[in-house]
Amino acid sequence: MIWFLEGQSSQRDIIIGAREALPAGVRVFASHRQDRPEITGQADVAFQEPQDNQERIDWVIETALEHRIQVILAGRIGSQYEAARERFEAAGLRLVTGGMSMETFDKVDDKSQFTAEAERAGLACTPAITVTNAQELAAAYEVLSAQGEVCIKPVVGIYGQGFWRFKADVDPFRCLQNPDAREIDFDTYLKIYRSGAERAPMLVMPYLAGSECSVDMVCEAGTPVAFVGRRKQGVHQTFERESAAVELALKAAAHFKCDGLVNVQTRDDLEGVPYLLEINPRYSGGIGYTRATGVNLAGIFATRRLGLPEPASQWAEGVRVKPITVAVLASN
Repeated sequence: MIWFLEGQSSQRDIIIGAREALPAGVRVFASHRQDRPEITGQADVAFQEPQDNQERIDWVIETALEHRIQVILAGRIGSQYEAARERFEAAGLRLVTGGMSMETFDKVDDKSQFTAEAERAGLACTPAITVTNAQELAAAYEVLSAQGEVCIKPVVGIYGQGFWRFKADVDPFRCLQNPDAREIDFDTYLKIYRSGAERAPMLVMPYLAGSECSVDMVCEAGTPVAFVGRRKQGVHQTFERESAAVELALKAAAHFKCDGLVNVQTRDDLEGVPYLLEINPRYSGGIGYTRATGVNLAGIFATRRLGLPEPASQWAEGVRVKPITVAVLASN
């Protein structure tokens, strides 16, 4: 038995991929804090999780033992489950969080530590300056803008929240008219930044103008065993397995001792040289697209963790996908 706890929006795709690969006699469990039957209804058994994080951990252990679940994949709060790993192991449960210890989460969740550790390990990573006040921000921008375009993002954050690209010729009002463009002139940003008494630490870094590669992978104790790289090309996404970006992502996952369904993001410079952006010790929102390549990452993860034959992978070249929105009945 395997249980997929609340995760990213692609939790539904993860459940479908696992169910497709597992024998009918192996039950798939799923849960979510909200009433989300369009997601959890794809599993054989569905639960609604408690809202409180500590209460949720207690409940997960008790429920897993009650239903004889063997493997539990954490989702959104992997670090909190990781901190409770000893409790799961004492109960005879196999917990998968994305890392093998809190060290992984400490290093990848804090982008400043991540950058420093990647540089120490010799992994190509965008150099960054950590700033905590307006004076440091202005100084960092002055240094980096002499080399080209500059961007900024929070030291801790997900989904690209807080990321902005500084452009000298952009209309200051553009950040309100089209916030999704993530473009703002530095003077406007600095003025807004100064309006608050205290700000969370931010990273100022060179802006890489090439395309981004998001590498979804199955890792076991720091060893990637299956992987697919995704790259946005206009309205489509394309896929790759043998590229400098994928190779860099695999090295990063191994160095940071990733374990489970994880995602590593890189971005190319104008010459096509990839640099590490971040590691997400959880599956990505777009991992479901990778099944179109003939590689069922969720199925590979589930079968291997349960000691069952993994689904055969038949890589399909030249595949392109385009995400669309469809209506799903919100009932079991």
